[in-house]
Amino acid sequence: MKKFFIVLIIISLVSCKPEEKPVNNDWYARILEQIYYDVEDGASGRLADDFEIGSKTFDQRMEQIYLYMEAGAFNQQIRSTEYAAGGGAFELPIAGATGYAAVDLKVYRTAGDLRSEIFSLQPGQGFTILREENDWWNIEVGNIIGWVMHRYCLINLPDIIPSIVYDNTNTYNSLFRSSGFSVPSVTGTALYEGRDFNARLGRYEYISAVLYRMAPKIFAAQQAALAHGHTLIIYEAFRPAEAHDRLHEELSFLVETNPIVMEGVTANMFSLIWFLAPSPYNHQRGTAIDVTLGRIYSWETRVTGDYTYVHVNEYSEFIMQSPLHELSAVSAIFSPTVSARSPTVWRDAFISDKATDGTILLIKYCTDAGLTPLASEWWHFNDLESTDVATEIRSIGRYNIMNTYSRPPRRF
Repeated sequence: MKKFFIVLIIISLVSCKPEEKPVNNDWYARILEQIYYDVEDGASGRLADDFEIGSKTFDQRMEQIYLYMEAGAFNQQIRSTEYAAGGGAFELPIAGATGYAAVDLKVYRTAGDLRSEIFSLQPGQGFTILREENDWWNIEVGNIIGWVMHRYCLINLPDIIPSIVYDNTNTYNSLFRSSGFSVPSVTGTALYEGRDFNARLGRYEYISAVLYRMAPKIFAAQQAALAHGHTLIIYEAFRPAEAHDRLHEELSFLVETNPIVMEGVTANMFSLIWFLAPSPYNHQRGTAIDVTLGRIYSWETRVTGDYTYVHVNEYSEFIMQSPLHELSAVSAIFSPTVSARSPTVWRDAFISDKATDGTILLIKYCTDAGLTPLASEWWHFNDLESTDVATEIRSIGRYNIMNTYSRPPRRF
């Protein structure tokens, strides 16, 4: 019986119903062989010895990669846009970008004058940003112009950081799986609408909204990546609470009814909450992104309004330790003792031996910019400062974002 459990797992994966069939069975079979002990060893729910967290920290792994970076192994360096190089906060100006109210939001006739209220925006309601002054945005909603405090707002990332590659698969073909199994009524489906014609960019583009406070950190991470011929590839930012609740319900059922999936989410002392916490979740708050990293093969300079920006034409994704949105311990980069609420504790923790160079580089770009990794998912990064703000203002994402109101930016 020594190999019985592993063989059973592999047979189950290969012979499951079509709607449950994992992607790339050979890959998952190899990974699962690394995860589970034999039944007779009584090691249910724990990682095998050769899959335990490694003996090097992130910084120690990064030292090895630096050798390649210093040797000029990266194929190109992409410079910032003219606007960013001139001291702009992003690749393109705020003016003309789309914003969204994160909560019930009062609009004022005059910035700073709380007695000049005109009306209120509903959570998720969009608008065009005209300009920024300190803590305020001048906005246009329909034919009404007023002021809002941007602390309570999300911003559409493609409007201000267009060099990033956006591919929100949850709006057309959700990738979520667990131990290779499809999540019923989720995997392969569109969980919500989130793509619109963006007049600023002159094309259809995915909507990727985050709390405004988080945007500068994502911008900094992308600029670091571009400097080495790389790009962030954002698969999801804001996720509507309704879609998240559906995902959580279906995954919870799968965990309860499929022992292989249960093993996958509880291995190495993890639990379901590490892979999918109930609402409100940081994606609903607009304070988290799911992101991977790509090598840029070709790019071009495009024009919108009075400004230029970088558009990535061809790229390939780095090989990571698991497919993105594989919700099991094979995707973990640290042990569950690394708190998701600490911005620093991960630095001294041992990182998984399965973390690839691509994973390490992604962590480097994002954490240098002030984002915090999640121990259980190599692709997930939080902005803890923005999360504190979102929690304070009670932003819970009970709305959908389906439209943009963007315009080409003009020089004043």
